[in-house]
Amino acid sequence: MSEVTTPQVRPTRPYFSSGPCAKPPGWDASKIATESLGRSHRAKIGKTRLQYCIDLMREMLRLPDTHRIGIVPGSDTGAFEMAMWTMLGARPVTTLAWESFGEGWVTDAAKQLKLDPTVIRADYGALPDLTRVDWSNDVLFTWNGTTSGVRVPDGDWIAADREGLSFADATSAVFAYDLPWDKIDVATFSWQKVLGGEGGHGVLILGPRAVERLENYTPAWPLPKVFRLVSKGALAEGVFRGETINTPSMLAVEDAIFALEWAKSLGGLDGLKARSDANAAALDKIVADRDWLSHLAADPASRSKTSVCLSVAGADEGFIKKFAGLLEAEGAAYDIAGYRDAPPGLRIWCGATVDTADIEALGPWLDWAYASLHA
Repeated sequence: MSEVTTPQVRPTRPYFSSGPCAKPPGWDASKIATESLGRSHRAKIGKTRLQYCIDLMREMLRLPDTHRIGIVPGSDTGAFEMAMWTMLGARPVTTLAWESFGEGWVTDAAKQLKLDPTVIRADYGALPDLTRVDWSNDVLFTWNGTTSGVRVPDGDWIAADREGLSFADATSAVFAYDLPWDKIDVATFSWQKVLGGEGGHGVLILGPRAVERLENYTPAWPLPKVFRLVSKGALAEGVFRGETINTPSMLAVEDAIFALEWAKSLGGLDGLKARSDANAAALDKIVADRDWLSHLAADPASRSKTSVCLSVAGADEGFIKKFAGLLEAEGAAYDIAGYRDAPPGLRIWCGATVDTADIEALGPWLDWAYASLHA
């Protein structure tokens, strides 16, 4: 067996998981504000901090005043389920699926809500034919497919004169791309992705057409308390002023505020995008320099710049498990095996909370793991 040389330089922060993601650089638990902890979220300080978190998100996302922001339970999944259960059923539904989370929304629409949706699919690594979408329907899609590394390239395919609502699961896209908010009626995300925040809470963004749907349509099915956004025929506006439906973790809220203030210190959305772009470019170079490594998403125009999915020549599930295990044991990279439902491969988070120097330092370690398994 030939000897494989171990790289000398490890990534300083080897946190490449695609959710929960790396904390912002400089994060430390002692830096989290604690004044709201142990207090009621309905006390003045709790409401003030929740509203401040919402205000920071609006500022960082450049969200127009026409759109409302609510902090809701259940992470991105809870936020998207809330949107589906409260607004779907008013008109036909189209669902787009090119990875596992999109397939999850297909399952909910078809088997749970029994809406008989039109389903437009593509295999992992590809994007469906977006020209097939009928915008007289409500349309559900993931902006950035976290488990396939495929994203929609822009919002040009979304009809400006659409009759249906656009529902965007944007959890690994917000804070990394410019999103056309005039084309998005409903968006959801969680802090645990691009901001590197804690899990447990989702964020629901509603445009004016979504609010109109909520106030003028009542679903045929019962709604649990945590999904109810309407009271006496009107939108429950308090939810979008920090008066959460159920008790939030103020520790998670304060952690999100830390990340948002960090983002603001970078110059806001432009700073976040620049960091993510630099990380994706560094990983692109690593891939281009190795004939055994390739992007699962072949088309650069629809390739994710956050959750980048890679194929390893000749690798099966067992090989990838060993590959990722070697790197974890060395403290060189954590959690880079691809998603369990995706083709065997690697998934490396390139969002803004990762440092480009750590992506660059990862390259030799990928070589080391590959060589070690072929020695």
